Amino acid sequence: MGILKNEYKSFLDDIEKNIKNKEDLEYVKGRFASFLDIVLDQMDSIMDYKKEEIAKLEDTQNKLSSQINQMQQVIDNIEKDIYAEDGFDFEIICPYCNYEFIIDVDENKTEIECPECQNIIELDWSGDIDQEDNKGCSGNCHGCHDCDEDDDM
Repeated sequence: MGILKNEYKSFLDDIEKNIKNKEDLEYVKGRFASFLDIVLDQMDSIMDYKKEEIAKLEDTQNKLSSQINQMQQVIDNIEKDIYAEDGFDFEIICPYCNYEFIIDVDENKTEIECPECQNIIELDWSGDIDQEDNKGCSGNCHGCHDCDEDDDM
């Protein structure tokens, strides 16, 4: 607004220097003041409109932020339901002693030791339980010997 005041003062000084007739000078000053009032009123209207639009945008942004926060809470709850905080757990039943225990899923592990009987249990992460060639055992675990358990009877 400082620039506008300086320009207005400069304009008035200029017309006072160049218009010698007092009546003409007062007419130009009055006419210019009327014009300036209209321009300033329009600027105020524009500013009020922009403030309202900004307020609407802020309100919409706050509502959207609230909805995003609610959605994030739902997603977090779904994630907690699906995944345990310590990783994904897998339940194992030892085929030797029937002891049940839980391990973290680690697809890089191929075998695990039973905490009860200390036998080694082969882990198959493929999910193929019915392997017809050797009834689910690959014969590579340390606890059995190529599934010759039936021969021992």
